[in-house]
Amino acid sequence: MDYERVCVGAIGGAFGVRGEVRLKSYCAQPEAIAAYAPLWTEDGKRSFTVRLTGSTNNGFTARLSGIASKEEADALRGTELFADRDRLPNLPDDEFYHADLIGLSVFDTGGAPLGTVRAVHNHGAGDILEIFAPGRRTTLLLPFTRAMVPTVDLTTGRIIADPPEESEA
Repeated sequence: MDYERVCVGAIGGAFGVRGEVRLKSYCAQPEAIAAYAPLWTEDGKRSFTVRLTGSTNNGFTARLSGIASKEEADALRGTELFADRDRLPNLPDDEFYHADLIGLSVFDTGGAPLGTVRAVHNHGAGDILEIFAPGRRTTLLLPFTRAMVPTVDLTTGRIIADPPEESEA
């Protein structure tokens, strides 16, 4: 996976019979997804320009370059779309792209290593960091809040976390 690209949306399937697709945008300003084109498939083998054509439940209808039939559009159902990092806006100091957090080393407030960020999840109640540590039976799931994660330093590739004390069972 090339982290110079960031996932900005996904194709929900065909819309109509002329090759339009249903497009889910993961952007803070959903309609901005078209401005970040070309959008790439995860493997980087295909790219598309995007023209939004309307709105639908939980997304947009759109035309993607090179897609002219319902069958071609349906074949892309579930495909995640990635934008080149340099096409995306810079974020405020306290916001991060998930792709920037994955792979960072995590240390506790005493400097002891906790592991590496494997993934960032969001099930509706805020972001959760999944931290993998060799030798641990399970990954550590840590709410990505200022209280639990007081420091993210992208320059040094380090996160300082203050997880709750683990109880001795």
